Amino acid sequence: MIFVSGGTGMVGSHLLLSLCKKQQPVVALNRPGADFSLVRKVFSLYGKDDAALFERIKWVEGDLMDYFSLETALDQVDEIYHCAALVSFQPGDKLTMLRYNVEGTANLVNAALAKGIKKFCHISSIAAIGRTDNTAPIDEQTQWKSSGRNSTYAISKYGAEREVWRGIAEGLPAVIISPSIILGPGNWNKGSAELITLVWKGLPYYTTGVNGYVDVRDVVAVMELLMEKEYFGERYIVSSENISYQQFFTWIAELLGKKPPSINVSPFMGEIAWRLFAVQGLFKRKKPAITRETARTSNRAYAYSSKKLTDTTGFRFMPVKQSLTDICTFFLEEKKQPKP
Repeated sequence: MIFVSGGTGMVGSHLLLSLCKKQQPVVALNRPGADFSLVRKVFSLYGKDDAALFERIKWVEGDLMDYFSLETALDQVDEIYHCAALVSFQPGDKLTMLRYNVEGTANLVNAALAKGIKKFCHISSIAAIGRTDNTAPIDEQTQWKSSGRNSTYAISKYGAEREVWRGIAEGLPAVIISPSIILGPGNWNKGSAELITLVWKGLPYYTTGVNGYVDVRDVVAVMELLMEKEYFGERYIVSSENISYQQFFTWIAELLGKKPPSINVSPFMGEIAWRLFAVQGLFKRKKPAITRETARTSNRAYAYSSKKLTDTTGFRFMPVKQSLTDICTFFLEEKKQPKP
């Protein structure tokens, strides 16, 4: 039996679809009151017969913060894919995210050790890898450094990853993957999919930063491959290409038939913007669209190397442009809009 945490998220739902297509027995953890709409949506996107596969999933109610619910959920389980995590760049979510991502992972690792789990895959993030001060691509050997460049999310994922390394030291057969920005269809008002909505509504601005991107289907394929080949005790960066934000948003605009961004937002303008949005958020009692962390990250250039993964497995990534083409096609079809 295969256990999946975070099954209602974008990565988890795509993983569940892949496992169900292969007729694997799957149990997925859902928190009380969980929303299954994204999972059902993903199961309807790629094939007309896929929607029925949703019924193959055995959902078990529990919480990563409740160790005993995890022990119960792991009965008869041999493999674990840990996809669950809170992702936020809002200052008010700091303590909750740190606790959930780190302590929740610790609980799952401890339960896996207690149950004698045979295979464990943890989805970390490039955010949990150290930042370099030079232009050399970041790889698995880059050392973590505590600095103001690390977001709270990065710190939480670094802490979660340390719990998995502890589990490995205690005998857990585990592999860690560190994806860059994961692209995929889903909730158009959340995560990377929200970027499509922003461009659709009109996005005249761009920043000078660079980041890595990877399609969600590639992330799932890599996870399954590493588990199948049992590459345990290792960490692999999973990133297709390093693309500038200007090029990234220009591609989306072209695919949606919208005007590409043409106004450069300098670091100074970004500093003003996040402060204005913070004040606006206080008055409107809503989370600001731009925070200090997102404003500063958007003007930094980070490049990532997946050479270790490709050299070890021979895996070939989908080009980012193809990934965006597929995602924008899904978006336009849902909006009942013609392709440009």
